[in-house]
Amino acid sequence: MARARGANAIMAAAFETTYGTPPSTGYRKLPFVSSNLGEEQGLIASDLLGYGREALPPSRDVINNDGDVVVPIDLRNFGNWLKLFMGQPVTTAITDGQQHVFSSGATNLPSMTVEVGLPEVPSYGQNFGVRGNTLRVQMQRSGLLTATLGLIAQGENKLANSGAGTPAEASIERFSPFQGAVTRAGVALASVTAADFTYSNGLEKVETIRPDGRIEDADPGMVMMSGSITTRFRDTTLLDQATAGEPVALTFGWVTDAGRSLVFEVPAVYLPRAKTPVTGPNGVQATFNWQAAKDSVSGKTVIATLRNNVTTY
Repeated sequence: MARARGANAIMAAAFETTYGTPPSTGYRKLPFVSSNLGEEQGLIASDLLGYGREALPPSRDVINNDGDVVVPIDLRNFGNWLKLFMGQPVTTAITDGQQHVFSSGATNLPSMTVEVGLPEVPSYGQNFGVRGNTLRVQMQRSGLLTATLGLIAQGENKLANSGAGTPAEASIERFSPFQGAVTRAGVALASVTAADFTYSNGLEKVETIRPDGRIEDADPGMVMMSGSITTRFRDTTLLDQATAGEPVALTFGWVTDAGRSLVFEVPAVYLPRAKTPVTGPNGVQATFNWQAAKDSVSGKTVIATLRNNVTTY
């Protein structure tokens, strides 16, 4: 029996028709960087007295299955995660392919079965009832572009053979950090050295009393979108905006060409007043920790537009 190696780990996922019921078909092989999904069940130390100083057996606690999955932000596969977090997109044909528009605030969100396989053992962890809670992205000048997904699952089946079958190899075309841009009111924001944003569905575990120790579901709460922008201090554009207290439209995205792009539009961003500390002889920077709210025109907090050649998600 071979020892498991991360290099050979396989992630396959499919959307569920019924929450918590793993589908038998429809799995896609998805690229990933790391995953810590999987059931865990803690122990509760005994509180009984009168049996001497030696420890009594502990009791088992409830079962939890939540954790982070880090995935590349790429042209095709990332649309599956956007669907998990925002729901079914509106897809239209464009000159160079397809445009998929994902919008925040859907009343009902889909769930997934995500299987993480270690074929050497063999062992396959089939995580079912997976919902998307938080999506975190860091923008920078260089490096590898990834997203950290905070997921909440109902449970996990340990299988000796894959329940996903043999899905086709994932076609990967990653966006690069240098292709990124941050715009304000449609104009590129100058001198941005770093940016990040977090989208949250505010999931709440439905912790009902049931014999298997698992949650009943995870219900969506309030949508939240927040982040930070660090800029070299060269003008007072953002400071003036923060002082005025009026919302501004920001976008965060990566564009390869007209038919290959991913853009997060945040139409109503509120900026705080920020310091411009001088810490040495080098450039002065200002960091704005912003928050977003529902836009009065679109009625949305965030809209993600993905352009590629995928027909449908």
